[in-house]
Amino acid sequence: MPRLNLVLAALLAAVCFASAAVAQEKRPNVLFIAVDDLRTELGCYGDDWIHSPNIDRLAASGTVFTRAYCQQAVCSPSRTSLMTGLRPDSTRVYDLVTHFRKNIPDVVTLGQHFKQNGYYSVSMGKIYHGGYDDLPTWSEPARKPKGGNGYVLPENKVLLNEKRVAAKAKGLKGTALSRAVRGPATEMADVPDNAYTDGAIAELAVKSLRELSKRDEPFFLAVGFVKPHLPFNAPKKYWDMYDPAKIELAANPFPPKNVTPYSLTTWGEMRVYEGIPKKGDLTEDQARQLKHGYYASVSFTDANVGKLLDELDKLKLTDDTIVVLWGDHGWKLGEHNCWCKHTNFENDANAPLIIRAPGQKSPGAKSEALVEFVDIYPTLCELADLSLPERLEGTSAAPLLDTPDAKWKSAAFSQYPRGNIMGYTMKTDQYRFTAWKNKKTGEVVATELYDHQVDPAENENVAGEAENAQLVAKLQERLDAGWKDAKPK
Repeated sequence: MPRLNLVLAALLAAVCFASAAVAQEKRPNVLFIAVDDLRTELGCYGDDWIHSPNIDRLAASGTVFTRAYCQQAVCSPSRTSLMTGLRPDSTRVYDLVTHFRKNIPDVVTLGQHFKQNGYYSVSMGKIYHGGYDDLPTWSEPARKPKGGNGYVLPENKVLLNEKRVAAKAKGLKGTALSRAVRGPATEMADVPDNAYTDGAIAELAVKSLRELSKRDEPFFLAVGFVKPHLPFNAPKKYWDMYDPAKIELAANPFPPKNVTPYSLTTWGEMRVYEGIPKKGDLTEDQARQLKHGYYASVSFTDANVGKLLDELDKLKLTDDTIVVLWGDHGWKLGEHNCWCKHTNFENDANAPLIIRAPGQKSPGAKSEALVEFVDIYPTLCELADLSLPERLEGTSAAPLLDTPDAKWKSAAFSQYPRGNIMGYTMKTDQYRFTAWKNKKTGEVVATELYDHQVDPAENENVAGEAENAQLVAKLQERLDAGWKDAKPK
């Protein structure tokens, strides 16, 4: 018997040692929150008129990147770039109709890489652009919420149905049908959160967290909220957070001086909505209503983010979960007499990025380092102790969570196409420099230079001034040298 007891004790010790080793090796979970059309106009970015307490508390325990830049300011190219870790000229996705697998079929996406390294990878809501999901990224097909709608007021539902019937009678299909069937640009309804799509997504995400917490493997949970994308529809209680009389209109409702023919748009994305003029300016009342709706939608999304953070706390997963929140690009609210995105300006290229990781050494700090959305992929890999795929074109920003003021990239790069012209833009510590190039010949057909030390709102293009000729030449050289030359030394 004594010998048997010794054997049993040895076996028990071995099991305990193995269990401890597995527990020690278990990697952190990842909660990956995408927000559509979110500006860096949040409390944690210094804008205290915005009601964003939940995003702000995430920021208070994580790192806010004040100068994070998407690679192209429109949904599909930006999300494709982020999820593949490749820049638009590598994915060759510049529009809303090209799936990246067509051009780079063997690429390993962010969620796919985590899946291949033992994570259970799940998505819901808008992660990739609508209709262009990627099955290899996930461990199962995207989860769909039950209930939730884009519009909830009966009169708007009737309007949409009438438009749909009329559009189909004309033979419209696909994108043309979608553009023809749009309701008002805003909606306020006295309904619970889950009456709208994002509220239903938040409920599904909470249920998914409870389920995933019981699995043996760590999870990569991607949750995509659509608001504040148009239409600006949100429950009444979020509209009530703002006094429309106190909403200030854009301080620079005019095109920049010396702007190029390629720089701005006519914001056609918004003009398809009911009540928005097909041409020309908005009235002040329309502009204020739209800003009110945008702010209400931001606060609606903030509340949905709060539900996820609360559930992490309830499940005691907060200390074991990396949380990253990002907006796919910025958005204009009347700046330069424009709305929407689709440009290379700061308003469009700069977007929110907040990361919280277990054990980070400087929680609650802000980093002014220049970072890019292609950096998110390698950052999450480093934080989860995963190896990196070979083709990534970003740099892990994980060191900035410990040392937010570390010397970092010398520039961030974005781009935007205009027909056969591609606008390449570079943000440095002081300047935003853009060169518009002929795609076939590479000839520079126009340039823009904005000095952020004296003109942070980018109201005057000074590229053509004689005294800036040498500076423009130097910046053009740096832009042509590209992202590899701007990496941290």
